Amino acid sequence: MAAEQPSVFRSGGVSYLRIPAPHPATSSFYAVVFGWNLRGDPGQPSFDDATGHVIGHFIPDLLVAGEAGFRPYVYVDDVDETIDKATAEGGELVTPPYPEGDLWVAVLRDPSGNHVGAWQRGPRRRS
Repeated sequence: MAAEQPSVFRSGGVSYLRIPAPHPATSSFYAVVFGWNLRGDPGQPSFDDATGHVIGHFIPDLLVAGEAGFRPYVYVDDVDETIDKATAEGGELVTPPYPEGDLWVAVLRDPSGNHVGAWQRGPRRRS
């Protein structure tokens, strides 16, 4: 029997995002930093996240909410490595990693100004 493929068709699961992307580097930021797959029109690319559970589009004329907007958090293997990738791709560190139980959480700003959290479980490799 073949392994079940990840699906966006999960009742109650977050499955689609429209991400404001007035800055052209925004889509590549998510591809490099979080391993998301880009496809479609380069002017308004679509994506699926690294798990295949979330799909969406980068929308050039959608208003960026910044700190005041809805903030997704993406699970990563290494929060410090993710911060390094984010800053190399034109993002910024908004909130340095802080402990939350056995988790480490940080907040980043993508090149368009959207805030996105990154979190890992377990000890940091660097502190």
